[in-house]
Amino acid sequence: MGFLEVSVGAARVVFTDRHGGVSEPPYDTANLGLLTEDDPDRVAENRRRAGRAVGGAVSEPDGWFRVRQVHGVEVVVAERTPGGVPDADAAVTLETTRPLVVLTADCAPVALVSENAVGVVHAGWRGLAGGIIEAAVNVQRSVDDTPVRAVLGPCIQPERYAFGAAELDSLAARLGPTVRGRTSDGEPALDLRAGVRAALAVAGVTDLSDIDVCTAASPDHFSYRRDGITGRQAMIVVREP
Repeated sequence: MGFLEVSVGAARVVFTDRHGGVSEPPYDTANLGLLTEDDPDRVAENRRRAGRAVGGAVSEPDGWFRVRQVHGVEVVVAERTPGGVPDADAAVTLETTRPLVVLTADCAPVALVSENAVGVVHAGWRGLAGGIIEAAVNVQRSVDDTPVRAVLGPCIQPERYAFGAAELDSLAARLGPTVRGRTSDGEPALDLRAGVRAALAVAGVTDLSDIDVCTAASPDHFSYRRDGITGRQAMIVVREP
């Protein structure tokens, strides 16, 4: 199972890719998303393989804290959330050894790491427009008022992300002109990474590590914009003792 890991203090920030699983095309091979038309048994096996590959607290997928991503602005604190998978696009925890997970196929996965807490954010354009990143930072600070560092994982880049003029104008009005980009053909585009940086800056977070991989250009990643029907890769964040 392929993955990239970044260490931030005591936190492990892991980004899986599409390799090393058992799913058939168009979900080949390491699709971790159950809310697709992929065979659930294959997804479960992919998750087990990802857990074993990453190891440590991540090794048992049944222990991953997941959210049902709805492109909204809801943030949950894992230890205050009853059983089940809540509708939310960000989660925070103070618990060590509790992995938080979001799934993506072009949207931006953002890890938040402070001294005593970690958080995960699923940020597409609707989440950026609604303020999901600022909301997640605020919730994390409410449980751990120490400096927050961020890691931005693989996501679509403007060269592959043609975008409607009205929505782009609205995002630029909220987050500034850096969100305006151009596709490789010269069409107006959304610079999602710039939007994440701008939203983090609004929230007072300036310490950002950027993996700088375009999902739509990378054969190693799932991309909804490129492929339509496709799988999902994961960002898994855990603070270990």
